Amino acid sequence: MKTMPSTVMTKDNDENDGNTKLATKPKTKTPSLYRVLMMNDDYTPMEFVIEVLEKFFQKNREEATQIMLHVHQRGIGVCGIYTYDLAETKAMQVMNYARKYEHPLQVQLEKE
Repeated sequence: MKTMPSTVMTKDNDENDGNTKLATKPKTKTPSLYRVLMMNDDYTPMEFVIEVLEKFFQKNREEATQIMLHVHQRGIGVCGIYTYDLAETKAMQVMNYARKYEHPLQVQLEKE
């Protein structure tokens, strides 16, 4: 069975000649979301990871510490969930910031 776009009959308010026109309601699709994942390494200081989480992911000190400990203990952790463009931007900002301070910190994106 084929579905057709939903249409609504509306009166044309600009003209008083009794004409009607069809108005198609656009269907919007919610964008896909992506997790920004941080990987554990043996060289990046824990305090630097907390700083990154506060600076780029707007985490408070307690949240940042919990995420850092999760990454440290489990090897990987979620920093945040965003649309693709925002997730990609945040990942690039983190990578550039880590390189600037010569840390091997790694982040990657994963579709939710």
